[in-house]
Amino acid sequence: MLPQKFIAHMLSTMKPHAAHNWLKTIRALLQFAVAQEFCSTDVTQGMKLPAVRTDGYYTLSESDIAAFEAHHPIGTKPRLAFALLLYTAQRRGDVLRMGRHHIRDGVLTVRQDKTGAVLVIPVHSDLQTVLDATPGEHLTFLTTEQGKPYGGPNFSNQFREWCDAAGLPKECSAHGLRKAACRRLAEAGCSANEIASISGHASLREVERYTRAVDQARMARNAMARRG
Repeated sequence: MLPQKFIAHMLSTMKPHAAHNWLKTIRALLQFAVAQEFCSTDVTQGMKLPAVRTDGYYTLSESDIAAFEAHHPIGTKPRLAFALLLYTAQRRGDVLRMGRHHIRDGVLTVRQDKTGAVLVIPVHSDLQTVLDATPGEHLTFLTTEQGKPYGGPNFSNQFREWCDAAGLPKECSAHGLRKAACRRLAEAGCSANEIASISGHASLREVERYTRAVDQARMARNAMARRG
């Protein structure tokens, strides 16, 4: 008895991302109902929504980074988490598993959970300064107040609190630091392949977007400088 026009009406009241998520959920429910013979048809069949254009996670700017670092000094847990994310360019889950046993002779070795790739990354001097100044007695660098490893969602909530305390925009997230790390590498003149050797991106499409954007900005500045 669920009419398609009701679903269409509900979708029209939602923002694009919410509408896509709701349609996906209700479609899964109806497919289950059809399989269990609770109803005869899935009325969401053929219903489509316009593609949502997005740049994905917000990339932290240099001013965002400076504000966080100014509020959370070296030697604190927030600064340690921030530095690990920014100077390794790894995903949240991979950073949460990092510990001192992963570093030998100034090199960090990490196996990415998502891709299974093993990355060997030189430890940046700024990261080493933070590590040296931050006490730690646990297997992983980052632990809760109870000394236990963070779960992903719990860390994200904690990171949001640290960002709020530093006055950063609501869009800032741990993944935004991974993107900021890639941006910095592109600004330093690294190629897409060089950036991927650190970030571990399986596809160069995302990485190439950074290098294209940075190259365009650099060429535009050079062009205007020559114009005089």
